Amino acid sequence: MLLEEEWDALGLTLLSSDEDKNVVLFSSAGDLAALMQRLDAFDGPIPQGQASRRYESFVSRIENVGTLSPRDRLGIRFREAGITEAGDLQDGDIYIVDIELWDFGGRGVRERKAAEIEAFIENLEGVVHDLYVGPSITLMRATAPGQVLRPLLSVTEIAYIDLPPVPDLEAHELIRMELPAAPAILPADADAPVIGILDSGLNEHPFLEQSIAGLAAFPPSLGLADVWGHGTRVASVAAFGDLRNHPPEHPLQPAARLVSAKVVQDNGAFFERRTLPGQMREAITRLHADYGCRIFVISLGDTRARNESGRVGPWAATLDELARELDVLIFVSAGNRIPRGGASVEQGITEYPGYLLEAANRLFEPAGAANIITVGSLANGTGLGIRHQHDAHVRPITNFLEPSPFTRTGPGAGGVRKPDFVDIGGTLVFDAPSARLQGAPIFPEAGVITLNHQYLRQLLTSGNGTSYAAPMLANKTAYLMRRFPWASANLIRALLAGAAALPEAADRALAAIAPDEKTRICGYGQVDTLRAAYSDDHRVVLFAEERLEINQFAVYRVPIPQDFQGNGRRTIRVSLAFDPPVRRTRAEYIGTKMNFRLLRGCEIDRVFEHFRARGAEEGDPPDIPDRFKCALEPTPSRRDGNTLQTAAQTYQRDTDAYGDEYYLVVRCVGGWAEGQEVFQNFAVTVELEHQPGIQLHARLRQRLRV
Repeated sequence: MLLEEEWDALGLTLLSSDEDKNVVLFSSAGDLAALMQRLDAFDGPIPQGQASRRYESFVSRIENVGTLSPRDRLGIRFREAGITEAGDLQDGDIYIVDIELWDFGGRGVRERKAAEIEAFIENLEGVVHDLYVGPSITLMRATAPGQVLRPLLSVTEIAYIDLPPVPDLEAHELIRMELPAAPAILPADADAPVIGILDSGLNEHPFLEQSIAGLAAFPPSLGLADVWGHGTRVASVAAFGDLRNHPPEHPLQPAARLVSAKVVQDNGAFFERRTLPGQMREAITRLHADYGCRIFVISLGDTRARNESGRVGPWAATLDELARELDVLIFVSAGNRIPRGGASVEQGITEYPGYLLEAANRLFEPAGAANIITVGSLANGTGLGIRHQHDAHVRPITNFLEPSPFTRTGPGAGGVRKPDFVDIGGTLVFDAPSARLQGAPIFPEAGVITLNHQYLRQLLTSGNGTSYAAPMLANKTAYLMRRFPWASANLIRALLAGAAALPEAADRALAAIAPDEKTRICGYGQVDTLRAAYSDDHRVVLFAEERLEINQFAVYRVPIPQDFQGNGRRTIRVSLAFDPPVRRTRAEYIGTKMNFRLLRGCEIDRVFEHFRARGAEEGDPPDIPDRFKCALEPTPSRRDGNTLQTAAQTYQRDTDAYGDEYYLVVRCVGGWAEGQEVFQNFAVTVELEHQPGIQLHARLRQRLRV
């Protein structure tokens, strides 16, 4: 793209640019004389003695030049509502709209243009409810009929006219709930999984008191009460998810029993007389031994940890060791960062989502650990309430399921993909009166509805942060553990990865960001619990839990039914999870590595000959041509370094030439742990999915019995 200073030299102001390399330019002089002069010179004859046209390096980068039309100024919400042309705005129909001006000049210039537009609207019996003019943003909220809005779509200084964000109408009413109006509260089932909450304690809230399996503190001198309040809110999300989503007429039942390990002081600070690794090891080991706890939530982080890139601290390494030793699932929040403040606060809107990839936005300790599950945050909506219906001084940053503006990003230890997943954690809004980016509980709609630790004053409250995204995924995992109580932590991780996808809204919001950068923000995406727990008629999940000797490989036959070989859109997806030994003092943090390859149409003998260890006298192994290799995405070079891997390929054409059996090769590659470890535990899943109506499940069950 052409640089901004190149446009400045032509008397043009760069107003906007996007991922498709479209730029919007503004000419304060009212003409494009300098630009047209260069274009005309380029079209003219090549000057004598020159090999190329005049201004070729400049003009050759321009595909097309045009002017904005009225339809270009219709915002996305209008277009989604079917209003794609100026003529679609009907005379007599009244619209509440946001009108935003380009940042084409100083505040005074924009104020004068906004006043002209306001006068035009009100002279024609429209109403301007609110006007905000900031350092770079100029926005008004207005009500006007279609015949007033249509001419405004031709005003040069207007960037867009759009329907306003949709407010959340429920949050304020929910958090005012009193106990007589609460739904029936049921205790967690006696056989429900136990989730351990390592936080600021847990108060026996009326919604939870029948489902608390135990309370402890490490050390005991911390006491049991949740004075800080964070632990009760986190525990609520682990038990119920977002209470906003619960129908009030239905009984409320936790997904799990809860046990609290208080590990921070009443002011939210860590205990100065204990090391974090020692504290975490004691708490997790005790909860696992005393309560059979296999799911842990740690929505805490060390904001002062400044590890080198690719390195982690003792806390993260301890969690990795515990996940491997005890075969447990540890969910850790990615951490939070308010992206902008002070004079730059408007950039919270204008520079979203680019600032999520800034170096200052890297994961907090211990979120970079390799064997744990790190969870980033997605927005629950715009964060606006009904009271902001006519207020242009409060602006949303996100829509539903877009990355939260505060979520921190990877990679993790040794460059592993982090976060692993994302889930709902709330959002922020731009609040001009306070000149801050605000969230819950000041704006309750911006957060997850959860339990208030001071329940005698107020039953419910609202909170936002990755602190709520981690227990949200733990809540889903509790249902999965109910379905597979015997499953290893590796199998649960593989099932979660196989059922995760980047939400469409997040994908759109990150459209200008490279695929590998998207994974630094969202990992494998958001988990679909039902997809993780069940097969259905046209989608089947096969799995194996095994262990491999170091520098050995396993080959699995993957049955491919005839129906899966024919035409039609169909997908095969492989997921692998393992828990290697770790050592933070080594340049290579992970002690063993694993990977997988999926082969088709290749004889089994050739597969073994290619992958088996060979003596020097045997020479190179026989090659496997590329046509036999399933082109799973992401490619091996982008996935092999992770302890949690998933990759897929979608077919459209007939593949019956490759036969009815594919071979999945899983390899364990020894690193520095080769001399210390004999085996590496792992789990692998293979998902076959065809279009609805294809009976894959029945075919595969019959085939596997044989």
